[in-house]
Amino acid sequence: MPTSSFGLPVGRGLFYLAVAGATWGTTGAAVDLLYAGSGLGPLAVSFWRYASGLALLLAGRALLAAVRRRSDRAGAVRSRTRLTRSRLALRVTTGLCLAVFQTAYFAAVPATGVAVATIVTLGASPVFVAVGARLTLGERLGRGGAAAVAAALTGLAVLVLGDHGGGVHADGVALALLAAASFAGSVVLARRAGSAQNAENSFTLTVWSFAVGAVVLLPFALAEGALPQTDGLVRGALLLLYVAAVPTALAYPLYFAGTAVVRAATASVVMLIEPVSAAVLAVGLLGERLTVPMSLGTLVLLTAVLFLTRAETARTETAPSA
Repeated sequence: MPTSSFGLPVGRGLFYLAVAGATWGTTGAAVDLLYAGSGLGPLAVSFWRYASGLALLLAGRALLAAVRRRSDRAGAVRSRTRLTRSRLALRVTTGLCLAVFQTAYFAAVPATGVAVATIVTLGASPVFVAVGARLTLGERLGRGGAAAVAAALTGLAVLVLGDHGGGVHADGVALALLAAASFAGSVVLARRAGSAQNAENSFTLTVWSFAVGAVVLLPFALAEGALPQTDGLVRGALLLLYVAAVPTALAYPLYFAGTAVVRAATASVVMLIEPVSAAVLAVGLLGERLTVPMSLGTLVLLTAVLFLTRAETARTETAPSA
């Protein structure tokens, strides 16, 4: 299996991205159910997602550290990465991008539906990522990558324009595009963090991003109403726990680890697995209608994912070993 210069096999990085995308695809359905019973708005849900996810990550790290102290009888001193201004700025900016991405996406869900909001967000992000990676990282798409992004845009157009039931709303699409641009910023920044130095830890970047997002969102969440309604409190708490644990505390470290070894444009297209899983849940669980053109567009998106994944693996196999 081809291995990146950071020690993580590229195939495993692609798998991490696929798992993150599949779990993120469940977020919209969970949030839609949460809106219905808790009375929370998008800012409050975003805050609780990051705050709870941060608490789970820190608890997991403390438990892991305790296990390591017991097993490390030699008492070896572990090296620590020095926090420079550039790394601090990178982590803070990544957190801000994720805060905007999450809030805009959560606002787009009630505005235009889970399926359309997720499909537009993750369908448009490869374009933003391709431009950003080209300008800031010097990454070239190549013919295969350009074809995959074109296929992704085609699938996006078929999905959105194929709707004739009035389910697509301009304000929701605008919010989804804002989410896409912010998400693309986090992809490029995460890739830059990985390419800047191999000691950059995906867990550390995740913790910083969650902390920044929670701090930034807290005053807005308080103004919107940060506490859920007492009716259905247990159900709302369980949904929040799921969102914090699976598509947050689990998915984000996998996502940052994957983007450290996979090109930014490739990562964004692999993450199109998210709108596919979101569309399935929106139809099967929430009763949203998926038309034939929208189903065709989903198939095209999946084809783009497979196409670019193969192109990434082939590129790494032909590249000289580091």
